[in-house]
Amino acid sequence: MLNDLPKVTQMNSSYVAELQFNPDLLSRIDLDELMKKDEPPLEFPDTLEGFEYAFNEKGQLRHIRTGEPFVFNAREDLHRWNQKRYEALGEIITKYVYELLEKDCNLKKISLPEGYGVIVLNPNENYIEVEKTKSQVQSSSDGSDEPAEKRERKDKTFKEAKKRRDFYEKYRNPQKEKEMVPLYIRDNGSPEEHLIYVWDHFITHSAAENTFFVAHSYGGLAFVELMIQREADVKNKVTAVALTDSVHNVWHQEAGKTIREWMRENCCNWVSSSEPLDTSVESMLPDCPRVSAGTERHELTSWKSLPSVFKFFTEASEAKSSSLRAALTRRSHRIKHEEI
Repeated sequence: MLNDLPKVTQMNSSYVAELQFNPDLLSRIDLDELMKKDEPPLEFPDTLEGFEYAFNEKGQLRHIRTGEPFVFNAREDLHRWNQKRYEALGEIITKYVYELLEKDCNLKKISLPEGYGVIVLNPNENYIEVEKTKSQVQSSSDGSDEPAEKRERKDKTFKEAKKRRDFYEKYRNPQKEKEMVPLYIRDNGSPEEHLIYVWDHFITHSAAENTFFVAHSYGGLAFVELMIQREADVKNKVTAVALTDSVHNVWHQEAGKTIREWMRENCCNWVSSSEPLDTSVESMLPDCPRVSAGTERHELTSWKSLPSVFKFFTEASEAKSSSLRAALTRRSHRIKHEEI
């Protein structure tokens, strides 16, 4: 075997040298056949039953046969396939949740721009993806005033670069879907725009005496932006705001002093913490009171703090009513005094 070692070494050296000096070597590899051995087709069921999952009586997603919760890594070392499987299942669950909201909660799903009774915002849906067309592909060689020879040289360079880029993209992502581009929803292209749109078209026109906000995570940042854009209107319309693990930052968002003062009086942020529910939590940014949501899990802060949130809203509503009654009483006394 020792006699064979130099031959193996020589072969390996030649192979490495060819890789280093022949960049076209990879083009002779059948990448489709190579990658198919590692990644299954990106084809998934379109029903919960097809995924062999169902929701139990407690509303928990469980595997039909094993009773286990959802497992992301269904196949080891296939992260992209697992991610696509997760997204496909997520689309089905989203539709299921919408059905529950309509059937069990008697809500009506209405696409913007139309009215709401109880308003549940959807600030994360800002665009749809459409297949990229040839007219959307920008050519890098549109300099019509250039000499023909120079333009042809640029075209050739561009095409060669695109060919290499497409080749390596195919190697990295052999089952890549059709190239898509985002088509943004008019006036709703971001969570902040969505909230301002809903505020301008629906909330300001509602007849509710008390308007409350529950803003989770990035929703808190969007609410602060709403205050910056519509400060006077928000102060007149909104009674109280419950933030749950909000990621807003009044300093980075450059919220003015009057906004920060209003938030200290009318907002409360239930944050993820190991402390019991409603325990005061210190903060370096004294923009509004911070209390524990009774959980360290970010995604559970709204649910865990819900009883405290409604208590907060009730107290704020009662305080507002008391202030109005006191103001009306003072006005009545003033009018009587002037009449006398």
